[in-house]
Amino acid sequence: MKSLLFPLALLGFAGAAHAQGAQPFTVQETGKGFYRLDDAVRSVNGGDATIIIAPGTYKDCAVVGSGRVAFRAQASGTAVFDGGICEGKATLVLRGQDAMVDGLTFQNDRVPDGNGAGIRIEHGNLTVMNATFRNSEEGILSADDPAGTIRVDRSTFSGLGSCAVASGCAHGLYIGHYGRLFVTRSRFDRGRGGHYLKARAPIVSITDNSFDDSQGHQSNYIIDLCSGATGLIARNVMLNGPDKENHSGFIIVAAEQRDNPSAGLTITGNTATMAPGADYHTAFVIDFSHEPLKISGNMIGHGITPFETR
Repeated sequence: MKSLLFPLALLGFAGAAHAQGAQPFTVQETGKGFYRLDDAVRSVNGGDATIIIAPGTYKDCAVVGSGRVAFRAQASGTAVFDGGICEGKATLVLRGQDAMVDGLTFQNDRVPDGNGAGIRIEHGNLTVMNATFRNSEEGILSADDPAGTIRVDRSTFSGLGSCAVASGCAHGLYIGHYGRLFVTRSRFDRGRGGHYLKARAPIVSITDNSFDDSQGHQSNYIIDLCSGATGLIARNVMLNGPDKENHSGFIIVAAEQRDNPSAGLTITGNTATMAPGADYHTAFVIDFSHEPLKISGNMIGHGITPFETR
């Protein structure tokens, strides 16, 4: 598996960088500032760099075609990207070797095909931390890279998703056929259609997250492993709300295809409950794979069937 470890200087440990004058985008390694994010990316010329982003709200977007680039807020949560879209896809379109996003906020991302995202990862590894994705069609959307790994940590996905276009639903976090997916210590809430987390990766680790659907609107599943998967779903807190388009289950395995083996998928230590007003039948896990899953030690609330197979 490709390494996700960036050099210390690339991660920003070499000292805080500051935007020069009114130029909000600074390449840490050179100290050179830019007025446009895309100009800062182009200056890297396919190499390795960290772009430090000053506090502010921006309509910028950028495409990374090669190299290893980190996008880091000067102060976490103070740099907001508001609706800027490149290539009709996302604020950041990434297809280099490695990418990192740290401390940024993405909001109001919408495109005609209904898949507007804060981040579109098409190739290479991606690490996202301390980020916020809100009030958009999708937070993170991937293409397929079976050799790649995606890691999401300490991030928030709020007010995402849509089933308003004929091409299909958008989801809060939607990962295609990537090699591995890790989602840790993150929060998902206020879904607006589609699933909170949908993935086709064959290996997943979804741990220590919060999924709060109490204010969701026409939402679907909490976790949809639509092609099957192995790995771990553990210590998550899941709350189903009253306004769901599909309320049949919390965690769904291999409902669309059985491309990936699911034998041994471990689902343990999770808590699943129903919000007030959520008066319907649902199941904690619905399995379409008919392979032996490892389900144990979960706290299941009143009115939830622990397991169904279909």
